[in-house]
Amino acid sequence: MLQQVRQGLVASLDARLVDELLAAHQEAKHNYFLGGLRLSAVEGGRFCEAAFRLLQQRTTGAFDPLGAQLDTDKLIRTLGGIPQGQQPDSVRLHLPRVLRVVYDIRNKRDNAHLADGIDPNLQDAGLVVAVLDWVLAEFVRLYHSVPANTAQQIVANIVTRAAPAIEDFGGFLKVLRTDLGASDFVVLLLYQRGTQGATFKELDSWVRPKMRANLRRTLNTLSEDKAFVHAGTTDSFQITRSGQQYVEGNGLMETYAAAKRT
Repeated sequence: MLQQVRQGLVASLDARLVDELLAAHQEAKHNYFLGGLRLSAVEGGRFCEAAFRLLQQRTTGAFDPLGAQLDTDKLIRTLGGIPQGQQPDSVRLHLPRVLRVVYDIRNKRDNAHLADGIDPNLQDAGLVVAVLDWVLAEFVRLYHSVPANTAQQIVANIVTRAAPAIEDFGGFLKVLRTDLGASDFVVLLLYQRGTQGATFKELDSWVRPKMRANLRRTLNTLSEDKAFVHAGTTDSFQITRSGQQYVEGNGLMETYAAAKRT
């Protein structure tokens, strides 16, 4: 899916900027779920510098070289001054403003502990990754050359969270946590697959041997009793919003070492 996103963007935009954008997005999300909160903000700044330059390219045909200092205040004013109708409001207004929020967090936010005991790094990192997801989805929406329903599917997959506790070996998903019961094991696999979901056959091949005999019962419980999973009509299964919240709220997507630290 990421390669499909890249192909759609580089058809109209500078390939190096696109690669910077996608690499920073992936690193920020990876760091976030591994607990590297400050690193997520750093990658967020890198993402924004690429995104600002992509907006420059779209509106002027040129952009400030990578490594050069960006005058984001001037750029935001310039983009906002483009007459309505010449560019989408997303390009003129929405994207520049949300990018500036992340940029300022990276450059100006005081990361010292707050007096009330709330860790600002956690707050900031959560905002950063949410904004990065939204911005990337906007770029896909602006530059997709596929039918609308396909574009929506691409966007949905972009914002799907990847679980560090799962490693993909040529399509075989291996759960790196050895402490999970069958239900948590299965819902974590479906979390990783996002809107793509998985067939019963795939799940049967990925779960541990001792979980296979009762896999149907496990899936039925997750679907009917907990509403963490939706069962499709083709023996396929997909995680629900409730299932995503359960995985994230219980730290299932973390590696075993990270889970032990928390």
